[in-house]
Parts: sequence; C-alpha cells; structure tokens
Amino acid sequence: MPVLQVTVKWSGKKFDAIELDTDQPGLVFKTQLFSLTGVAPDRQKIMIKGGIVKDDTDFNKLGLKDGHSFMMMGTVGELPKVPTTATVFLEDMSDNQIAQALKIPAGLVNLGNTCYMNATIQCLRAIPELSTALSALPAGSDGNTRLAASLRDLLKNLSISSDSITPLVFLQVLRLAYPQFSQADNRGFMQQDAQECWSQLVSSLKGAVPGLCLDGTANPDAKFVSQFLTGEMYSSIKCDESDEPAQEGIESFTDLTVNIGSGVSTYMMTDILNGLTEKIEKHSQALGRSAVHTKSRKISRLPAYLAINFVRFQWKAQERIKAKILKKVKFPFELDISPCCTAELQEKLSPAKAHLKAVSDKKADAKKKRKAGSETEASQKMDIDAAPQSDQVALMKDIGVDSSLIDDVGCNSSGVYDLVAVLTHVGRAADSGHYIGWVKQDNSDEWWKFDDDKVSMVKQDDITKLEGGGDFHTAYICLYTRKKLESLDQIN
Repeated sequence: MPVLQVTVKWSGKKFDAIELDTDQPGLVFKTQLFSLTGVAPDRQKIMIKGGIVKDDTDFNKLGLKDGHSFMMMGTVGELPKVPTTATVFLEDMSDNQIAQALKIPAGLVNLGNTCYMNATIQCLRAIPELSTALSALPAGSDGNTRLAASLRDLLKNLSISSDSITPLVFLQVLRLAYPQFSQADNRGFMQQDAQECWSQLVSSLKGAVPGLCLDGTANPDAKFVSQFLTGEMYSSIKCDESDEPAQEGIESFTDLTVNIGSGVSTYMMTDILNGLTEKIEKHSQALGRSAVHTKSRKISRLPAYLAINFVRFQWKAQERIKAKILKKVKFPFELDISPCCTAELQEKLSPAKAHLKAVSDKKADAKKKRKAGSETEASQKMDIDAAPQSDQVALMKDIGVDSSLIDDVGCNSSGVYDLVAVLTHVGRAADSGHYIGWVKQDNSDEWWKFDDDKVSMVKQDDITKLEGGGDFHTAYICLYTRKKLESLDQIN
C-alpha cells in the first residue's frame, strides 16, 4: 500500500492522519509539511532511522507502516514578499535589456576596417581619470581640442549605453586630424595600425586635456598626459672609441618599447631591460668623425599608467612587406618595473614597494587562517577585497613615501603595476588582420573582450593565451596601472 497515514510532531504540536505517498520522493512530503507548518523544505529536519529525510529519500525502502510518527525540527522563515516588478525571463528580453541586466559594457560598431580604432578606445576606457580630466576640457577650435572633445563625448556615451555605439563622428574627427587614417583602395578604407592610433591620440590629448590636482579636481595649469601617461628617462651616451665625457640628458616617453628578442619565446621584462642599452653611431667631437657610442637609459619618473608596445612588425625588404613576429612574449599581470629605474628613484620607491609586500603577505596569512576556520574561500576573498581603501595621500605620508613623489600628481610611487588592458592583433600582416581590446573588470579576475560591437566576458587564463606563439593572436599593447596602496589595518 503506497499511501500511509502518519503523524508528525513539531514544536509542541501534533499533526495526525497525514497522507504519505511512499512512491513520491522526500521533497513531496516536505512540501506537504510546508503547507501545514510554514517551515520551508530547506529548513526542515525530519528524523528517520539512520538520519534525516532528504529531497530524494525513497520511503519504500524504510519499511514504514500506518501510524508511523515523525519528529520534525525547523523554524518558520520570513514569508517571501510579492515582487515590486514583474519577472522578465531572459528569452523575453531585448538585446539592450540583457546587456543592462548583465551590466555588459557597450561595444563599438566597425565602420569598415576600424577595429584598430575601436580596440584603442576600449583600452583607453581602462583609465578612469581620463574621463574626469576630459570633463574639464576647455572650449577650443584647434584640431587637438576637437579630437579630445569628440573622445570625451564618445566615452560618455559608452558609459551610459548598453547598446553598441556607432563612432562615426569620432572617426571623422580623427581622420580630419590625421589623414593617414583615411587611406583607401578599391575595396574601401584600409586597415591601420593600432599602435599608431594610440600614439596619435595620446599626442593630441597631451596638448589639450587639463591635468588633475591631488584631490582629483581639475587643474588647468597642468596637463593630464604629462601627469598620468608620461615617464622620464635619464640617458647617457658614451663614445666607445675615446675618453670624451658622456653626454647626459632627460628624455620623455609615453610608452616603453619591447624589441622582441631571439629564441622560441621571451619575457617582456627581459626585452625591456635589454632595450635600455643600445649601440648607436654618431659624430665624436674628440675624434672628429663618426664613431660607435653606447647609449644607456634608466627611468627617472614613472607614470600612473604605463603603456608597453610590442614591436610585432618588421620590414622584409625582399618581399617588401611588414611581416609579423609571432613569437611568444610572456607578460605578467603584476609588473615590478623598478629594475629599470635609476638608483635614486629606486630608493624613493622602496617605502611604498615594501608596504605593498607587507599587504600581500598579510592577505596571504589572513587567507590561510580563514581556510583553517569555518568560513568559505568565497567569503574570505570578499572580506579582503571589500576592505575600504585609505586615502592614498595620507597613506603615502604615513608609510614614509618621499614628498617629491607625493606631490607629483599622476606618478607611480611604488614601481609596481597591475595589468588592466591588452590590445591584440590577429593575422600575419600589418595592413590586414583584426584588432581586439581586452579590459579587466574592477576587483575581479574576469575580463571583457571587446571585438568591435561583440562584447563578452572571459577569464584571466584567456588573457595569458594572448602571449602568442601557437596562433596569430598576439599581444600588441599592454596597459598597466599603478598598484593602489591599501592600509594594513583594513586586512583581517
């Protein structure tokens, strides 16, 4: 007989003559008791021999008889509230509604071989201070100001839209300022170089966009690019063939160049370090003729955002084409650039760098302790990541950062960077192929892939695959941001 009459005792109450269909799983019986007691099924503990009733319990295997008495424990939870808005199912949503629900950032429509521009703009979105500075852009009619104003409007539209944006106005202003991006053949507008687009945009912004103060407000007496995107290098040029004094000077840069080394694969930092020393031929005053000189450089100022350009294309004279170097170049997610700096700057960077090491060690220790406890790893990560950030200026003063770095708005005071954006190229030739932008989400190991108007979420492991080697998908520009300082007191 599959249907039995049973009794359930709960919280001092007794429910008699409850029908139990032994052919039904435990969840059905729990649902019956929910209607009688108000205790939700996931809160019920119904005692049976050897344990408790589970959602998939087979009552036929328990040997129950009419009149069996169950003991139930569990408390009544808060009754569910009526939704304030009607439920909309995913299949009933428009593309725009889905994007808003999932908080997917807007993409950019390809207007005919404009992926180089789209990828560049998406990577620039990884610099939030740029939008702040652009909002204070003064009026002007020169080409640099027009281009900066157009970028300001485009970035604003991208920040408030869930639909893809058609960047027609920006493209027209870009081509007016830099006619090389208007090159066309019988098939239409030609593919252009993303690194050149990045360089020209930064050049235009350099003269137009005002800087920021320590408190983040606009500073019309400063320039944003000089503060946040420009580094300086001390250079020394010494003749190899004479004892004449070295020629010393300061050079500025808005990106570091990676001349890809030999071998099957190489490392970004190795190639950067190797590129700081080079042999050049120039006139020697002492010898009165051209001679070989050694040029050595060291970084004397680090910007908040460090752009690193991989020289992926080389000119092949025989084929008369710019061919691509497909070699794997390993790049880190956390970059310590201090080995490339002058001894004086390294000394100034040491307090903040030591503080970051202490923060990292304390986080690792806190994670170990929590793992040994009852909390889940997810809650551990949330507790650490959610810790509020101390005011950066006050914290730098507290840990003894040199005052020259504190007062230098837009510099990096530790020499340590986090990777926030990667621009990649797919294909073999410079004047063809496809560019894609990859931008890191805040406080997450997940990234957004911007393939023109197609935007998708990817994992950090997918970014590692962009090193190159096996296929044509290779990193072309890496953008790093200074690592934010955290107070040790906020980590527990």
